[in-house]
Amino acid sequence: MEQIPRRYFSREDMQKRIARFKDLKGFDGGLPDSKMPGCERTLFNVIGFQPPEGSGGAVTSPVGDHAAQLAAIKISEGFNLGYCKAKPGHGPEMHNHDTNETFIPMTGTWRASWEDENGKVEFVDLGPLDVVSFPPGMIRRFENVTKGDPNQESILMFVIGGDGPRAEFTDQAMDRLQKAGVWSPD
Repeated sequence: MEQIPRRYFSREDMQKRIARFKDLKGFDGGLPDSKMPGCERTLFNVIGFQPPEGSGGAVTSPVGDHAAQLAAIKISEGFNLGYCKAKPGHGPEMHNHDTNETFIPMTGTWRASWEDENGKVEFVDLGPLDVVSFPPGMIRRFENVTKGDPNQESILMFVIGGDGPRAEFTDQAMDRLQKAGVWSPD
């Protein structure tokens, strides 16, 4: 006997739950490191990513302020999904999340890095459809390390748990951004 209640949606309702990549609007700002050389990237908010409570300064939505308000599929069902498009050598500064974050390269080669308990940075390189999953609280970053044309962007999918997840850049990252003149605590 079935125990999970069934739900029924019309075709019209299901159309609101479809996102076509060609129609997604990407954003290249709204994060503390958005203007830092080597951190430039375009983020696409596909599912969820509502603006989190308690944001400001180093704490923000994982996709930035602008993209957090414009999900292609506007649902809050316990997870968020987005894409990052970046040129080789580009990716965010070290940061942290209050929920799980999982990376899946769609194209190219992406490096997933993390800090160990001694502050040493470890990494693994991932190819298309490989997966790495970071637990909440683990300092991490990703970077496109695809060989070849330096102007050819690659795409990384990311899935982040929760309905309003928060990202926080490390103190060291925020210091670098401030010294580079791309972010101010004011």
